[in-house]
Amino acid sequence: MLIGVPKEIKNNEYRVGLTPSSVAELIHNGHAVLVQTSAGLGSGLADEEYVAAGATIAGTASEIFERAEMIVKVKEPLAPERKMLRPGQILFTYLHLAPDLAQTKDLIASHATCIAYETVTSPYGGLPLLTPMSEVAGRLAPQAGAHCLEKGAGGRGVLLGGVPGVPAGEVIILGGGVSGTQAAIIALGMGANVTVVDRNPEALRRLALQFGTGVRTIFSTRSAVAEIVKRADLLIGAVLVPGAAAPKLVTRAMVATMKPGAVIVDIAIDQGGCCETSRPTTHSDPTYVVDGIVHYCVTNMPGAVARTSTFALNNATLPFVLALADKGLRAAVAADSHLRAGLNVYAGHVTCKPVAEAHGLEWVSAETALNMPPAVN
Repeated sequence: MLIGVPKEIKNNEYRVGLTPSSVAELIHNGHAVLVQTSAGLGSGLADEEYVAAGATIAGTASEIFERAEMIVKVKEPLAPERKMLRPGQILFTYLHLAPDLAQTKDLIASHATCIAYETVTSPYGGLPLLTPMSEVAGRLAPQAGAHCLEKGAGGRGVLLGGVPGVPAGEVIILGGGVSGTQAAIIALGMGANVTVVDRNPEALRRLALQFGTGVRTIFSTRSAVAEIVKRADLLIGAVLVPGAAAPKLVTRAMVATMKPGAVIVDIAIDQGGCCETSRPTTHSDPTYVVDGIVHYCVTNMPGAVARTSTFALNNATLPFVLALADKGLRAAVAADSHLRAGLNVYAGHVTCKPVAEAHGLEWVSAETALNMPPAVN
């Protein structure tokens, strides 16, 4: 199979779909890889490293989309990229379709086969291709929030760790999953007072076991969230419903009750955000203010630490890329129900139920769609 790796074009996105070592694995298995020139530079990976691994360098993205049987990316295709997709072509990347009707419609119209990293599942539970980036985003969130709390950045002028005689900052984390747990680790290490809110009793027990009395845990109800956000110097939204739009746990009325200059870092913004006042931002213009509260809602937070993120992502995605290339789409997804769970759009049909429900579109199960006549290139 010919695999294509275009350069990411999202604002300040420096990650790349495949590393040279991943390319070498694919070449070893008898495949060919086409990499757009400079695609890896943002992660410190030169074209020469890709050539040494066996890849061919392409000058433009259009050449890659025109020739490749499978496109391996990091972020969702933007409108110019979506126009280049072909019927039957495999797109393997993060998609986050539930809050993005325009992208969903374009992918349906393309008749491409679109597999989303974030809905691939694991036999051990969880989302193995989302986990590494959730870990990165979770660890970045207190760091980003701490900067936004500085007075010059529009914040309250609070140091999260405090100093002797001055209280530490209050960090409230909504969601005790992967990103929420990682955010708690870093916030606790910074010396903050940390509280994690979740509605899963098992998640709360796990957090209590992991952190002991160092982190407070609270069962999530509307009234509990409404009360606790008032205490936050830094509120981190780390809520996830796999494949679906994030629930709006924090209303605009709740935001208005927060301390002036407090900060919201909404990690869930890829899935629409968990605050009513959240809207997507970029690394070049990361924050805005609503009712005196600084909002940081960058949709590709891990892109800020591209080298770490690229290698962490490749460690997770490579086995699935190899399976798709070695076996072909139908055999690969037939053999692996967890990879099949990643199929979001196939032959003009939405095959991810939460995405279909989010947009009021018809849902066709992956099993049914795969038995339909395949699209023709």
